[in-house]
Amino acid sequence: MSPTVLETDRLILRPLGAEDADDLVALDADPEVMRYITDGQPVTPEAVLAGLARRLAGADAEGWHGFLAALDRATGEWLGWFHLVQDPDRPGTWDLGYRLKRSAWGRGLATEGSVELVRYAFEVRGAQRVTARTMLANRASRRVLEKAGLQWVGQYIEDRFPGPDRRAVRYALDRADGPAQEPAPRRPHLPG
Repeated sequence: MSPTVLETDRLILRPLGAEDADDLVALDADPEVMRYITDGQPVTPEAVLAGLARRLAGADAEGWHGFLAALDRATGEWLGWFHLVQDPDRPGTWDLGYRLKRSAWGRGLATEGSVELVRYAFEVRGAQRVTARTMLANRASRRVLEKAGLQWVGQYIEDRFPGPDRRAVRYALDRADGPAQEPAPRRPHLPG
């Protein structure tokens, strides 16, 4: 079976693969990108490549491992990645996340990709709940999750975060609640 490729007006989301290694290393070496993940410390190339290998090895029979490279639909430029992975401890629950390079920030692309993955989780993967988490101080990421229809669940301490402020927040959307907005359109609407 061919791997899942999703499209929005401005994004192509295709399975992350070995060809993405250099882009992943560069992304995780950017202190601003890693600010709320590692307190701005770059991840070693070896650790990035080991993570990629684990993800690829974890693919299901359909080739789905839950990590998708985000490409600019108009130019093909590699922008970052999204993930949608099933929670092994909570059947029917899927976790949403993303990491985009700085040139993709502030353009609504994180929201566009997240909305599409929420739709995909419910309509194709049969999710009962989509969850996401971010650091409390990461206001931009919290806003993306809210625009994608997820709702605040609560706050907790993220022990894995090395920074001084380890307060994190959880968001979720249940199937019964339905998406708070329509999925991103598939094609641009042209006048006339």
